[in-house]
Amino acid sequence: MKSYKDLDIYNLAFEYALEVLEVHELSLKLPKFELYEQGSQIRRSSKSIKDNIVEGYGRRRYKQDFIKFLVYAHASLFECIAQLEMIDQLYPELNTKVLLEKYDILGARLFKFILFVEKEWK
Repeated sequence: MKSYKDLDIYNLAFEYALEVLEVHELSLKLPKFELYEQGSQIRRSSKSIKDNIVEGYGRRRYKQDFIKFLVYAHASLFECIAQLEMIDQLYPELNTKVLLEKYDILGARLFKFILFVEKEWK
């Protein structure tokens, strides 16, 4: 591994946060009064996943710091899922089902990576 960009979990988190019709685009479809509340919150939580993965990778020399930031990324992922669930209830026409499935998959991969780092990292 030469870079955090070699991590599948980083690439998925980045893709989901920014890709067209993903979280960023979805948040911009919310009603105007939600753009700065619900919209801002979901954009920040989705981007925080990748940011915490990167920061943890930057501290990978210190195993416990690496794990701590991966756990922060996982917590941000849960926050993002909770925001998507709220949006799904309030605005079902935005169809968040596909994103929820993608974030569930990312959550499982991130959890497995945390376990790997806990057991196998030097």
